[in-house]
Amino acid sequence: MTSSDALKSQLLAAALPHVAFDGWTDLTFNAAIADAGIDEATARSICPKGALDLAITFHLQGDAAMRDAMKAMDLTQLRYSEKVEAAVRARIEAIPDKEAVRRGSTLFALPQNAPEGAKLIWGTADAIWDVLGDTSEDVNWYTKRATLSGVYGSTILFWLGDQSPDHQATWDFLNRRISNVMQFEKLKGQVRGNPLFKPLFAGPDWILSKVKAPTRMPRVDLPGHWTGQTPE
Repeated sequence: MTSSDALKSQLLAAALPHVAFDGWTDLTFNAAIADAGIDEATARSICPKGALDLAITFHLQGDAAMRDAMKAMDLTQLRYSEKVEAAVRARIEAIPDKEAVRRGSTLFALPQNAPEGAKLIWGTADAIWDVLGDTSEDVNWYTKRATLSGVYGSTILFWLGDQSPDHQATWDFLNRRISNVMQFEKLKGQVRGNPLFKPLFAGPDWILSKVKAPTRMPRVDLPGHWTGQTPE
């Protein structure tokens, strides 16, 4: 952790008690500066977007905590769908403050912050697949993360309103969502495996085969890669 990261974590810790009352706002950010005893110019240099930067840091710390929790688990006896479910649950259980997430959902619902919020959810899905050892190199890299982003996002919204003991209703909801995804994937596999549909999918499948995961790109500033090769 760099000195800048350490100061940002210090500011975040000072901000969290204020978030429940004032949200991720300038009021909270200013209070965090005062409580942490950090020079204002320094604080604003490491958090140029103020409280928004702290909200982003809060989310990223949750991703890091999920990774640590998953690495400590014994997943050898679990089916793949159960591993995904365990990872999503670990990510939610890593959240130390539900009200901070509730306030964050309001913050990232604002039009100017929505792209950042979507990026964070995608990043969480990517972190989950990464810790599970996903080796996708094609369009599946994108579809897996898009699908899991939807599962995680909907589960978080359910969790925010869940009053059941130990959030059992949330875990039941998550299980249903994962089961629905697996049923859809099974149906998709059956359709693609049917000889009658192979001519129908030949063109789209060839196009999608040219899409590569970002990690396989020569340039990292683009969301994907087109090989440009023609079919034989």
